[in-house]
Amino acid sequence: MNKTNPMLLIDYYKAVHAEMLPQKMTKSVSYFTPRMSRIDRWDKVVMFGLQGFIKTYLIDYFNREFFEKPFESVIAEYRRVLDNTLGEKAYGIEKIKKLHRLGFLPIEIVALPEGTRVPVHVPMFGITNTHPDFAWLPQALESLISAESWHPMIAATVGYTYREIVNRYYDLTCDDTIDRARALGAFDFRGEECTESAVKAGAGWCLSFLNTATVPVVPYLEQLYCCDCTKEPVAFGSPSTEHAVMCSNYAVDGDEITLLRRLLTEIYPDTSFSAVLDSYDYWNVIDNILPQLKKEILAHNGCMLMRGDSGDCVEVVTKTVFRLWEEFGGTVNSKGYKVLDSHVKAIYGDSITVQRCEQIYRILMENGFACSNAALGVGSFSFQCIEENGVLKPFTRDTFSSCIKATYCEIDGEPHPIFKDPKEGGFKKSQRGCCAVWEEDGELRYRDGLNWKEASEGENLLQTVFRDGVLIREQSLREIRNNLHEGNF
Repeated sequence: MNKTNPMLLIDYYKAVHAEMLPQKMTKSVSYFTPRMSRIDRWDKVVMFGLQGFIKTYLIDYFNREFFEKPFESVIAEYRRVLDNTLGEKAYGIEKIKKLHRLGFLPIEIVALPEGTRVPVHVPMFGITNTHPDFAWLPQALESLISAESWHPMIAATVGYTYREIVNRYYDLTCDDTIDRARALGAFDFRGEECTESAVKAGAGWCLSFLNTATVPVVPYLEQLYCCDCTKEPVAFGSPSTEHAVMCSNYAVDGDEITLLRRLLTEIYPDTSFSAVLDSYDYWNVIDNILPQLKKEILAHNGCMLMRGDSGDCVEVVTKTVFRLWEEFGGTVNSKGYKVLDSHVKAIYGDSITVQRCEQIYRILMENGFACSNAALGVGSFSFQCIEENGVLKPFTRDTFSSCIKATYCEIDGEPHPIFKDPKEGGFKKSQRGCCAVWEEDGELRYRDGLNWKEASEGENLLQTVFRDGVLIREQSLREIRNNLHEGNF
Protein backbone atom coordinates (compact mmCIF):
# COMPACT_ATOMS: atom_id res chain seq x y z
CA MET A 1 0.00 0.00 0.00
CA ASN A 2 3.00 2.27 -0.40
CA LYS A 3 2.00 5.89 -1.24
CA THR A 4 -1.71 5.33 -0.57
CA ASN A 5 -3.34 8.09 1.46
CA PRO A 6 -3.65 6.40 4.90
CA MET A 7 -7.16 7.81 5.36
CA LEU A 8 -8.12 5.55 2.44
CA LEU A 9 -6.94 2.45 4.31
CA ILE A 10 -10.52 1.89 5.41
CA ASP A 11 -13.68 -0.03 4.72
CA TYR A 12 -15.90 2.26 2.63
CA TYR A 13 -18.44 2.83 5.37
CA LYS A 14 -15.77 4.30 7.64
CA ALA A 15 -15.73 7.34 5.35
CA VAL A 16 -19.31 8.25 6.24
CA HIS A 17 -19.65 7.50 9.95
CA ALA A 18 -18.35 10.82 11.24
CA GLU A 19 -21.50 12.54 9.95
CA MET A 20 -23.73 9.87 11.50
CA LEU A 21 -22.36 9.97 15.05
CA PRO A 22 -24.20 11.90 17.77
CA GLN A 23 -23.83 15.65 17.45
CA LYS A 24 -21.52 17.32 19.94
CA MET A 25 -19.71 14.04 20.62
CA THR A 26 -16.30 15.07 21.95
CA LYS A 27 -14.77 11.73 22.91
CA SER A 28 -15.01 8.08 21.95
CA VAL A 29 -13.23 5.01 23.29
CA SER A 30 -12.84 1.61 21.65
CA TYR A 31 -11.12 -1.59 22.81
CA PHE A 32 -9.41 -4.44 20.96
CA THR A 33 -10.48 -7.69 22.61
CA PRO A 34 -10.27 -11.41 21.86
CA ARG A 35 -13.90 -12.33 22.48
CA MET A 36 -13.67 -16.12 22.24
CA SER A 37 -11.36 -18.97 21.17
CA ARG A 38 -12.09 -21.47 18.42
CA ILE A 39 -9.03 -23.52 19.45
CA ASP A 40 -9.60 -25.91 22.36
CA ARG A 41 -6.04 -25.72 23.70
CA TRP A 42 -5.86 -21.92 23.55
CA ASP A 43 -7.60 -19.75 26.10
CA LYS A 44 -5.02 -16.95 26.01
CA VAL A 45 -3.52 -14.81 23.24
CA VAL A 46 0.01 -13.42 23.23
CA MET A 47 -0.10 -9.64 23.04
CA PHE A 48 2.34 -8.69 20.26
CA GLY A 49 2.72 -6.43 17.25
CA LEU A 50 1.13 -3.18 18.45
CA GLN A 51 4.43 -1.33 18.79
CA GLY A 52 5.46 -2.43 15.31
CA PHE A 53 2.13 -1.22 13.94
CA ILE A 54 2.34 2.12 15.72
CA LYS A 55 5.84 2.84 14.45
CA THR A 56 5.11 1.65 10.91
CA TYR A 57 1.69 3.18 10.34
CA LEU A 58 0.62 5.68 12.98
CA ILE A 59 3.99 7.44 12.96
CA ASP A 60 6.05 6.79 9.80
CA TYR A 61 3.28 6.13 7.30
CA PHE A 62 0.88 8.86 8.43
CA ASN A 63 3.67 11.42 8.54
CA ARG A 64 5.09 10.47 5.14
CA GLU A 65 1.88 9.95 3.20
CA PHE A 66 -0.47 12.40 4.92
CA PHE A 67 0.80 15.11 7.22
CA GLU A 68 4.00 15.86 5.31
CA LYS A 69 2.32 15.91 1.90
CA PRO A 70 0.79 19.10 0.48
CA PHE A 71 -2.75 19.78 1.63
CA GLU A 72 -4.09 20.09 -1.91
CA SER A 73 -2.68 16.76 -3.10
CA VAL A 74 -3.91 14.87 -0.02
CA ILE A 75 -7.45 16.20 -0.34
CA ALA A 76 -7.50 15.79 -4.13
CA GLU A 77 -6.48 12.12 -3.89
CA TYR A 78 -9.05 11.42 -1.19
CA ARG A 79 -11.75 13.02 -3.31
CA ARG A 80 -10.62 11.36 -6.53
CA VAL A 81 -11.03 7.88 -5.09
CA LEU A 82 -14.23 8.37 -3.10
CA ASP A 83 -16.06 10.62 -5.56
CA ASN A 84 -15.73 7.98 -8.25
CA THR A 85 -16.36 4.89 -6.16
CA LEU A 86 -18.61 5.94 -3.27
CA GLY A 87 -20.24 9.13 -4.55
CA GLU A 88 -19.25 12.74 -3.95
CA LYS A 89 -22.38 13.43 -1.91
CA ALA A 90 -22.03 10.34 0.25
CA TYR A 91 -19.27 11.53 2.58
CA GLY A 92 -17.93 14.64 4.28
CA ILE A 93 -14.51 16.07 3.49
CA GLU A 94 -14.15 18.63 6.27
CA LYS A 95 -12.97 16.07 8.83
CA ILE A 96 -10.06 15.09 6.59
CA LYS A 97 -9.15 18.74 6.01
CA LYS A 98 -9.19 19.43 9.77
CA LEU A 99 -7.00 16.42 10.49
CA HIS A 100 -4.39 17.44 7.95
CA ARG A 101 -4.33 21.01 9.27
CA LEU A 102 -3.89 19.70 12.82
CA GLY A 103 -0.64 18.07 11.74
CA PHE A 104 -0.67 14.96 13.92
CA LEU A 105 -2.91 12.04 14.90
CA PRO A 106 -4.94 13.18 17.93
CA ILE A 107 -5.09 9.63 19.26
CA GLU A 108 -4.13 7.96 22.52
CA ILE A 109 -3.60 4.21 22.75
CA VAL A 110 -3.49 2.41 26.08
CA ALA A 111 -2.26 -1.17 26.09
CA LEU A 112 -1.07 -4.14 28.09
CA PRO A 113 2.67 -4.83 27.81
CA GLU A 114 3.65 -6.84 24.76
CA GLY A 115 4.54 -10.39 25.67
CA THR A 116 1.53 -10.64 28.01
CA ARG A 117 -0.62 -13.76 27.66
CA VAL A 118 -4.09 -12.28 27.66
CA PRO A 119 -7.17 -14.36 28.55
CA VAL A 120 -10.14 -14.34 26.22
CA HIS A 121 -12.59 -11.48 27.04
CA VAL A 122 -9.86 -9.23 28.51
CA PRO A 123 -9.17 -6.07 26.46
CA MET A 124 -5.62 -5.94 25.09
CA PHE A 125 -5.55 -2.28 24.14
CA GLY A 126 -7.83 0.72 23.85
CA ILE A 127 -7.93 3.76 21.59
CA THR A 128 -9.42 7.21 22.14
CA ASN A 129 -9.19 10.71 20.68
CA THR A 130 -7.29 13.47 22.46
CA HIS A 131 -8.95 16.40 20.64
CA PRO A 132 -12.72 17.01 20.91
CA ASP A 133 -13.11 17.54 17.14
CA PHE A 134 -11.94 14.03 16.31
CA ALA A 135 -14.19 11.65 18.22
CA TRP A 136 -14.86 9.94 14.86
CA LEU A 137 -11.19 8.98 14.39
CA PRO A 138 -10.72 5.96 16.72
CA GLN A 139 -13.29 3.85 14.90
CA ALA A 140 -12.20 5.22 11.53
CA LEU A 141 -8.87 3.50 12.17
CA GLU A 142 -10.50 0.19 13.11
CA SER A 143 -10.03 -1.61 9.78
CA LEU A 144 -6.34 -0.76 9.54
CA ILE A 145 -5.58 -1.61 13.16
CA SER A 146 -7.49 -4.87 13.06
CA ALA A 147 -5.92 -6.03 9.79
CA GLU A 148 -2.43 -5.37 11.16
CA SER A 149 -2.96 -6.73 14.67
CA TRP A 150 -4.52 -10.19 14.71
CA HIS A 151 -1.90 -12.11 12.71
CA PRO A 152 1.25 -11.24 14.71
CA MET A 153 -0.63 -12.19 17.86
CA ILE A 154 -1.64 -15.60 16.51
CA ALA A 155 1.92 -16.26 15.26
CA ALA A 156 3.29 -15.37 18.69
CA THR A 157 0.73 -17.70 20.27
CA VAL A 158 1.77 -20.49 17.88
CA GLY A 159 5.40 -20.00 18.90
CA TYR A 160 4.54 -20.04 22.58
CA THR A 161 2.54 -23.25 22.13
CA TYR A 162 5.57 -25.03 20.68
CA ARG A 163 7.79 -23.58 23.39
CA GLU A 164 5.49 -25.07 26.04
CA ILE A 165 5.96 -28.50 24.42
CA VAL A 166 9.74 -28.04 24.34
CA ASN A 167 9.83 -26.94 27.95
CA ARG A 168 7.79 -29.93 29.09
CA TYR A 169 9.88 -32.58 27.35
CA TYR A 170 13.24 -30.89 27.86
CA ASP A 171 12.49 -30.73 31.59
CA LEU A 172 12.14 -34.51 31.53
CA THR A 173 14.92 -35.60 29.18
CA CYS A 174 17.57 -32.91 28.66
CA ASP A 175 20.30 -31.35 30.74
CA ASP A 176 19.22 -27.96 32.03
CA THR A 177 22.08 -26.31 30.14
CA ILE A 178 20.59 -27.19 26.72
CA ASP A 179 19.29 -24.05 24.99
CA ARG A 180 15.54 -24.43 24.53
CA ALA A 181 15.27 -21.37 22.32
CA ARG A 182 17.22 -23.31 19.66
CA ALA A 183 15.08 -26.46 19.78
CA LEU A 184 12.74 -25.55 16.90
CA GLY A 185 13.00 -23.32 13.86
CA ALA A 186 10.46 -21.63 11.58
CA PHE A 187 10.44 -22.57 7.89
CA ASP A 188 7.27 -20.78 6.83
CA PHE A 189 8.46 -17.85 4.65
CA ARG A 190 7.50 -19.22 1.23
CA GLY A 191 4.15 -20.50 2.45
CA GLU A 192 2.83 -17.32 4.08
CA GLU A 193 0.26 -15.08 2.41
CA CYS A 194 2.82 -12.46 1.41
CA THR A 195 6.24 -11.14 2.42
CA GLU A 196 4.88 -8.77 5.09
CA SER A 197 2.82 -11.58 6.54
CA ALA A 198 5.87 -13.83 6.64
CA VAL A 199 7.98 -11.22 8.41
CA LYS A 200 5.36 -10.49 11.06
CA ALA A 201 4.73 -14.19 11.64
CA GLY A 202 8.47 -14.74 11.95
CA ALA A 203 8.73 -11.92 14.47
CA GLY A 204 5.98 -13.50 16.57
CA TRP A 205 7.81 -16.83 16.40
CA CYS A 206 11.03 -15.20 17.58
CA LEU A 207 9.43 -14.28 20.89
CA SER A 208 9.81 -17.97 21.80
CA PHE A 209 12.61 -19.28 19.56
CA LEU A 210 15.82 -18.07 17.95
CA ASN A 211 15.93 -20.28 14.85
CA THR A 212 14.22 -19.11 11.67
CA ALA A 213 14.80 -19.28 7.93
CA THR A 214 13.21 -15.84 7.40
CA VAL A 215 16.10 -13.40 7.14
CA PRO A 216 14.03 -10.13 7.05
CA VAL A 217 12.72 -10.91 10.53
CA VAL A 218 16.03 -9.58 11.88
CA PRO A 219 15.87 -6.03 10.41
CA TYR A 220 12.15 -5.89 11.22
CA LEU A 221 12.80 -6.58 14.90
CA GLU A 222 15.82 -4.28 14.96
CA GLN A 223 13.88 -1.37 13.48
CA LEU A 224 10.74 -1.79 15.57
CA TYR A 225 11.72 -3.58 18.79
CA CYS A 226 14.98 -2.05 20.02
CA CYS A 227 17.43 -4.88 19.38
CA ASP A 228 20.71 -5.35 17.51
CA CYS A 229 21.85 -8.66 16.06
CA THR A 230 25.50 -7.59 16.41
CA LYS A 231 25.11 -7.27 20.19
CA GLU A 232 22.45 -9.81 21.23
CA PRO A 233 20.67 -12.92 19.97
CA VAL A 234 17.80 -11.74 17.77
CA ALA A 235 17.47 -14.72 15.42
CA PHE A 236 19.75 -17.27 13.80
CA GLY A 237 19.81 -19.15 10.53
CA SER A 238 21.84 -22.21 9.57
CA PRO A 239 23.62 -23.51 6.45
CA SER A 240 21.66 -26.21 4.68
CA THR A 241 21.49 -27.90 1.32
CA GLU A 242 18.32 -28.14 -0.74
CA HIS A 243 17.17 -30.60 -3.38
CA ALA A 244 18.51 -28.43 -6.21
CA VAL A 245 21.96 -28.71 -4.64
CA MET A 246 21.76 -32.44 -4.01
CA CYS A 247 20.29 -33.32 -7.39
CA SER A 248 22.60 -31.13 -9.48
CA ASN A 249 25.65 -32.63 -7.78
CA TYR A 250 24.24 -36.12 -8.29
CA ALA A 251 23.78 -35.32 -11.96
CA VAL A 252 27.48 -34.42 -12.21
CA ASP A 253 29.03 -36.92 -9.77
CA GLY A 254 26.74 -39.87 -10.30
CA ASP A 255 26.53 -40.39 -6.54
CA GLU A 256 25.67 -38.62 -3.26
CA ILE A 257 28.76 -39.40 -1.25
CA THR A 258 31.02 -37.03 -3.20
CA LEU A 259 29.09 -33.90 -2.21
CA LEU A 260 28.64 -35.02 1.40
CA ARG A 261 32.39 -35.60 1.73
CA ARG A 262 33.07 -32.19 0.18
CA LEU A 263 30.65 -30.54 2.62
CA LEU A 264 32.40 -32.15 5.59
CA THR A 265 35.98 -31.59 4.53
CA GLU A 266 36.08 -28.60 2.16
CA ILE A 267 33.00 -26.39 2.37
CA TYR A 268 32.11 -26.59 6.08
CA PRO A 269 35.06 -28.17 7.92
CA ASP A 270 34.43 -25.91 10.94
CA THR A 271 30.70 -25.23 10.62
CA SER A 272 27.59 -27.18 11.50
CA PHE A 273 25.21 -27.74 8.61
CA SER A 274 22.20 -29.80 7.58
CA ALA A 275 21.90 -31.90 4.43
CA VAL A 276 18.62 -32.99 2.88
CA LEU A 277 19.10 -36.68 2.14
CA ASP A 278 15.86 -37.94 0.61
CA SER A 279 16.26 -36.79 -2.99
CA TYR A 280 16.44 -40.46 -3.95
CA ASP A 281 16.70 -42.97 -1.07
CA TYR A 282 16.96 -41.51 2.41
CA TRP A 283 17.53 -44.77 4.26
CA ASN A 284 20.24 -45.81 1.82
CA VAL A 285 22.13 -42.66 2.79
CA ILE A 286 21.60 -43.26 6.51
CA ASP A 287 22.38 -46.98 6.47
CA ASN A 288 25.03 -47.25 3.74
CA ILE A 289 26.59 -43.91 2.84
CA LEU A 290 27.04 -42.38 6.31
CA PRO A 291 29.04 -45.39 7.59
CA GLN A 292 31.44 -44.80 4.69
CA LEU A 293 31.84 -41.20 5.87
CA LYS A 294 32.21 -42.02 9.58
CA LYS A 295 35.85 -40.98 9.69
CA GLU A 296 35.10 -37.60 8.08
CA ILE A 297 32.04 -37.04 10.24
CA LEU A 298 33.88 -37.70 13.50
CA ALA A 299 36.78 -35.48 12.38
CA HIS A 300 34.39 -32.68 11.39
CA ASN A 301 34.58 -29.61 13.63
CA GLY A 302 30.82 -29.22 13.81
CA CYS A 303 27.56 -31.15 13.65
CA MET A 304 26.07 -32.69 10.51
CA LEU A 305 22.27 -32.76 10.71
CA MET A 306 20.56 -35.49 8.70
CA ARG A 307 17.41 -34.10 7.15
CA GLY A 308 14.48 -36.05 5.82
CA ASP A 309 11.88 -34.26 3.75
CA SER A 310 9.30 -36.88 2.81
CA GLY A 311 7.40 -39.76 4.32
CA ASP A 312 6.07 -39.92 7.87
CA CYS A 313 8.10 -37.26 9.67
CA VAL A 314 7.52 -38.87 13.09
CA GLU A 315 8.94 -42.16 11.86
CA VAL A 316 11.76 -40.54 9.88
CA VAL A 317 12.99 -38.41 12.78
CA THR A 318 12.81 -41.04 15.49
CA LYS A 319 14.29 -43.86 13.42
CA THR A 320 17.09 -41.57 12.28
CA VAL A 321 18.02 -40.90 15.90
CA PHE A 322 17.97 -44.62 16.67
CA ARG A 323 20.15 -45.52 13.69
CA LEU A 324 22.61 -42.70 14.30
CA TRP A 325 23.03 -44.01 17.84
CA GLU A 326 23.78 -47.49 16.50
CA GLU A 327 26.45 -46.12 14.16
CA PHE A 328 27.96 -43.20 16.08
CA GLY A 329 26.99 -43.79 19.70
CA GLY A 330 27.03 -40.99 22.25
CA THR A 331 26.69 -40.37 25.97
CA VAL A 332 24.08 -40.51 28.72
CA ASN A 333 23.10 -37.17 30.27
CA SER A 334 22.44 -36.23 33.89
CA LYS A 335 18.78 -37.29 33.61
CA GLY A 336 19.63 -40.73 32.28
CA TYR A 337 18.78 -40.16 28.61
CA LYS A 338 20.98 -40.95 25.62
CA VAL A 339 22.55 -38.06 23.71
CA LEU A 340 24.02 -38.64 20.25
CA ASP A 341 27.68 -38.00 19.53
CA SER A 342 27.98 -34.23 19.02
CA HIS A 343 28.91 -34.68 15.35
CA VAL A 344 25.47 -35.98 14.29
CA LYS A 345 21.82 -35.11 14.76
CA ALA A 346 18.42 -35.59 13.14
CA ILE A 347 16.43 -32.72 11.65
CA TYR A 348 13.12 -32.40 9.86
CA GLY A 349 12.53 -29.05 8.21
CA ASP A 350 8.75 -28.72 8.16
CA SER A 351 5.52 -30.74 8.54
CA ILE A 352 6.00 -30.62 12.32
CA THR A 353 2.55 -29.91 13.70
CA VAL A 354 1.85 -29.56 17.40
CA GLN A 355 0.72 -33.18 17.54
CA ARG A 356 3.72 -34.49 15.59
CA CYS A 357 6.14 -32.52 17.75
CA GLU A 358 4.65 -34.12 20.84
CA GLN A 359 4.70 -37.57 19.22
CA ILE A 360 8.37 -37.30 18.26
CA TYR A 361 9.39 -36.17 21.72
CA ARG A 362 7.29 -38.85 23.40
CA ILE A 363 8.73 -41.66 21.26
CA LEU A 364 12.29 -40.46 21.85
CA MET A 365 11.69 -40.26 25.60
CA GLU A 366 10.04 -43.69 25.75
CA ASN A 367 13.07 -45.17 24.00
CA GLY A 368 15.54 -43.52 26.37
CA PHE A 369 16.68 -40.63 24.17
CA ALA A 370 16.92 -36.96 25.04
CA CYS A 371 14.59 -34.86 22.92
CA SER A 372 17.46 -32.55 21.98
CA ASN A 373 18.68 -35.24 19.57
CA ALA A 374 16.18 -33.91 17.04
CA ALA A 375 15.95 -30.41 15.60
CA LEU A 376 12.46 -29.69 14.28
CA GLY A 377 11.11 -27.16 11.83
CA VAL A 378 7.66 -25.58 11.78
CA GLY A 379 6.33 -24.69 8.34
CA SER A 380 3.52 -22.47 7.09
CA PHE A 381 0.85 -25.12 7.76
CA SER A 382 1.28 -24.71 11.50
CA PHE A 383 1.29 -20.92 11.24
CA GLN A 384 -2.01 -20.93 9.39
CA CYS A 385 -4.07 -23.70 10.96
CA ILE A 386 -4.19 -26.38 13.62
CA GLU A 387 -5.75 -29.82 13.68
CA GLU A 388 -7.99 -30.66 16.62
CA ASN A 389 -10.02 -33.84 16.92
CA GLY A 390 -9.45 -34.59 13.26
CA VAL A 391 -10.70 -31.17 12.14
CA LEU A 392 -8.51 -28.54 10.47
CA LYS A 393 -9.10 -25.13 12.01
CA PRO A 394 -7.64 -22.23 9.99
CA PHE A 395 -6.23 -19.18 11.71
CA THR A 396 -8.06 -15.96 10.87
CA ARG A 397 -9.13 -12.85 12.73
CA ASP A 398 -12.08 -14.93 13.90
CA THR A 399 -9.89 -17.55 15.57
CA PHE A 400 -10.19 -15.36 18.66
CA SER A 401 -13.00 -13.19 17.30
CA SER A 402 -10.56 -10.32 17.81
CA CYS A 403 -12.27 -7.00 17.22
CA ILE A 404 -12.28 -3.32 18.03
CA LYS A 405 -15.58 -2.11 19.44
CA ALA A 406 -16.69 1.31 20.65
CA THR A 407 -17.72 1.15 24.32
CA TYR A 408 -17.83 4.76 25.54
CA CYS A 409 -18.45 8.32 24.39
CA GLU A 410 -18.81 11.80 25.85
CA ILE A 411 -21.34 14.34 24.65
CA ASP A 412 -20.33 17.85 25.69
CA GLY A 413 -18.21 16.23 28.39
CA GLU A 414 -21.00 14.04 29.75
CA PRO A 415 -20.16 10.29 29.87
CA HIS A 416 -22.27 7.75 28.02
CA PRO A 417 -21.52 4.02 27.96
CA ILE A 418 -21.83 2.35 24.56
CA PHE A 419 -22.51 -1.35 24.23
CA LYS A 420 -24.15 -4.00 22.10
CA ASP A 421 -25.94 -7.05 23.40
CA PRO A 422 -27.54 -9.03 20.56
CA LYS A 423 -30.38 -11.28 21.75
CA GLU A 424 -28.84 -14.22 19.90
CA GLY A 425 -25.32 -12.81 19.73
CA GLY A 426 -23.57 -14.91 22.38
CA PHE A 427 -19.90 -13.90 22.33
CA LYS A 428 -20.74 -10.70 20.41
CA LYS A 429 -21.92 -8.99 23.58
CA SER A 430 -19.53 -6.08 24.04
CA GLN A 431 -17.99 -4.37 27.01
CA ARG A 432 -19.84 -1.35 28.36
CA GLY A 433 -18.03 1.88 29.16
CA CYS A 434 -14.30 2.19 29.80
CA CYS A 435 -12.25 -0.73 31.07
CA ALA A 436 -9.58 -1.41 33.66
CA VAL A 437 -7.35 -4.50 33.72
CA TRP A 438 -5.55 -5.83 36.76
CA GLU A 439 -3.83 -9.02 37.94
CA GLU A 440 -5.29 -11.21 40.65
CA ASP A 441 -3.98 -14.61 41.73
CA GLY A 442 -1.69 -14.67 38.71
CA GLU A 443 -4.50 -14.09 36.20
CA LEU A 444 -5.57 -10.96 34.34
CA ARG A 445 -9.07 -9.73 35.06
CA TYR A 446 -11.02 -6.71 33.88
CA ARG A 447 -13.96 -4.59 34.79
CA ASP A 448 -15.97 -2.25 32.60
CA GLY A 449 -18.61 0.35 33.35
CA LEU A 450 -16.08 3.10 34.10
CA ASN A 451 -15.78 6.57 32.63
CA TRP A 452 -12.53 7.64 30.97
CA LYS A 453 -11.28 9.51 34.03
CA GLU A 454 -11.90 6.55 36.33
CA ALA A 455 -10.15 4.16 33.95
CA SER A 456 -7.19 6.52 33.54
CA GLU A 457 -6.62 7.44 37.16
CA GLY A 458 -7.35 4.13 38.89
CA GLU A 459 -5.38 0.89 38.98
CA ASN A 460 -5.11 -0.19 35.37
CA LEU A 461 -2.53 -2.24 33.46
CA LEU A 462 -3.74 -0.60 30.25
CA GLN A 463 -1.11 2.12 30.08
CA THR A 464 -0.51 4.82 27.48
CA VAL A 465 1.85 3.72 24.72
CA PHE A 466 1.03 6.33 22.04
CA ARG A 467 -0.32 9.86 22.15
CA ASP A 468 -0.59 12.64 19.55
CA GLY A 469 1.79 11.12 17.04
CA VAL A 470 4.46 10.12 19.58
CA LEU A 471 5.40 6.70 20.96
CA ILE A 472 5.22 7.11 24.75
CA ARG A 473 6.34 3.68 25.93
CA GLU A 474 8.77 1.54 23.97
CA GLN A 475 9.60 -2.10 24.63
CA SER A 476 12.63 -4.07 23.51
CA LEU A 477 12.62 -7.59 22.12
CA ARG A 478 14.51 -8.73 25.20
CA GLU A 479 11.89 -7.21 27.51
CA ILE A 480 9.02 -8.83 25.60
CA ARG A 481 10.70 -12.24 25.64
CA ASN A 482 11.31 -11.98 29.37
CA ASN A 483 7.72 -10.91 29.92
CA LEU A 484 6.34 -13.83 27.91
CA HIS A 485 8.64 -16.45 29.43
CA GLU A 486 8.85 -14.96 32.94
CA GLY A 487 12.58 -14.37 32.59
CA ASN A 488 13.32 -17.87 31.28
CA PHE A 489 13.65 -17.31 27.53
